[in-house]
Amino acid sequence: MADTYLAPDDDTRALARRLTGAPDGALATVLDGRPLATRVGCAWGGAVGMTLLVSDLSDHARALRQIPAASLLLGAPGGRGDALTQPRLTLRGPVVELDKAAWRDRFLAARPKSTLYYDFADFRLMALQIDEALLNAGFGRAVRLTAADLGT
Repeated sequence: MADTYLAPDDDTRALARRLTGAPDGALATVLDGRPLATRVGCAWGGAVGMTLLVSDLSDHARALRQIPAASLLLGAPGGRGDALTQPRLTLRGPVVELDKAAWRDRFLAARPKSTLYYDFADFRLMALQIDEALLNAGFGRAVRLTAADLGT
């Protein structure tokens, strides 16, 4: 089957980079052999990928302990019309734990409301290390991107 994705260009790279600024996204994991999706707060971490603040009490944290890989859908329907015409970005890759104390200031600068719970003992800071990104820039405008395309 032929690849139906377009080659990335400067415009699609710029759009994907804008979408990495989303304050939250839909995290998809696998728990006990079944798919699980949940909304999580996130912040762009540059070279490490997308950072996620995750509570050990959550099912998605349990899922990441079982299979330390995920995908994260960024982009929210806005305006009028069909939501599927709005741009969205899916990031895929392994998930690793970061040094929460070392990342505190950077994460909270991006997500200041997280100050309320960032230091709770059950929260860990994780990074989705991007090995592939899929940009849907609207009908008929799907693009495969690499981590380098996103500026990691």
